[in-house]
Amino acid sequence: MTDFLKALFLFLLSFNQSYAADVITQITAHLAKTEITQGDFQQEKRLKILRKPLISTGKFTYHQTKGVIWKTLTPVASLLLVNDTRLLTTQGEQAVPSAFGKVFNAMLGGDLDQLSDGFSMSGSDQETSWKIELKPKDELLKKIINSIVLSGDNELRLLEIHEAGGNITLINFAKITHPGQLTPEQEAEFEHLSP
Repeated sequence: MTDFLKALFLFLLSFNQSYAADVITQITAHLAKTEITQGDFQQEKRLKILRKPLISTGKFTYHQTKGVIWKTLTPVASLLLVNDTRLLTTQGEQAVPSAFGKVFNAMLGGDLDQLSDGFSMSGSDQETSWKIELKPKDELLKKIINSIVLSGDNELRLLEIHEAGGNITLINFAKITHPGQLTPEQEAEFEHLSP
């Protein structure tokens, strides 16, 4: 009986992993895959110590090989540049856990398969919408983030970050486009990420 239970447990475990992989594959098939994705965002930060959320708005640009430009316009202008290995802000360069840099590129680039190295994933896929929950495997990232929830249609529309301390960040994406090339200003910003 013990061997039977072990075999059943292993089967269920492999079934769940296979099911999750199938759902991720289905969701990835819906997503637009282009070299450049850009649009607007509204970020709502819910801090446990504050009654009202902090709200900021801005614009983002994703490039398949160069990384992400994250420009906050209100209430305070700021710039964040990130790729697989580097994170630059107006205050200088920050240390980046390897899984973190991949998250931005995978989410905005529609390549969710690359998240499986850094996260355990579960999800659901309906005809017109999908949802994925990511739980970090990286020990450093676990100290910061409990989970990340992504949802959308043919684009990523909502990103929820549940922090280890109980704070929650919600980012809504809108006016998403896929231009054929970067503007000269975007090219200049990405130059800062070059080694």
